[in-house]
Amino acid sequence: MVLHGPNLGALGLREPEIYGRKTLQEIDEDLQAWARGRGCEIESFQSNWEGALIDRIHQARGQFDGIVINPGALTHYSIALRDALAAVPLPAVEVHLSNVHARESFRHHSVISPVVKGVIAGLGDLGYRLALEALFEACKGGGEREGA
Repeated sequence: MVLHGPNLGALGLREPEIYGRKTLQEIDEDLQAWARGRGCEIESFQSNWEGALIDRIHQARGQFDGIVINPGALTHYSIALRDALAAVPLPAVEVHLSNVHARESFRHHSVISPVVKGVIAGLGDLGYRLALEALFEACKGGGEREGA
């Protein structure tokens, strides 16, 4: 499962110098093609609502082998999102299009990072594919969830 948080539905238009010119639909289509090439299925979901993302995380149990999540601004303060990820026994990878550590200081801290397998930041939309690759390898090898 690939989850996109608040404001990511505006990709391609929103600060393209930071987030790139690809739309979320283009990113999701690229990820679908990557998954098909490996015999995998993915589902993508975007919401500006914290509760909708939490509901999807809970629904992932028994349906998916892992979660790729770009929590957007929720990264920095959503204990509820963090707790949802911790409650579902699936490996997860946190993704950020921009290098959050080279930006404003409030973006440097993630409440999500301690409960995910890894974090990819600053590589644009390539970060999503790398996150899927990491989960694909973990699932093939029966990798355990780390950091939770």
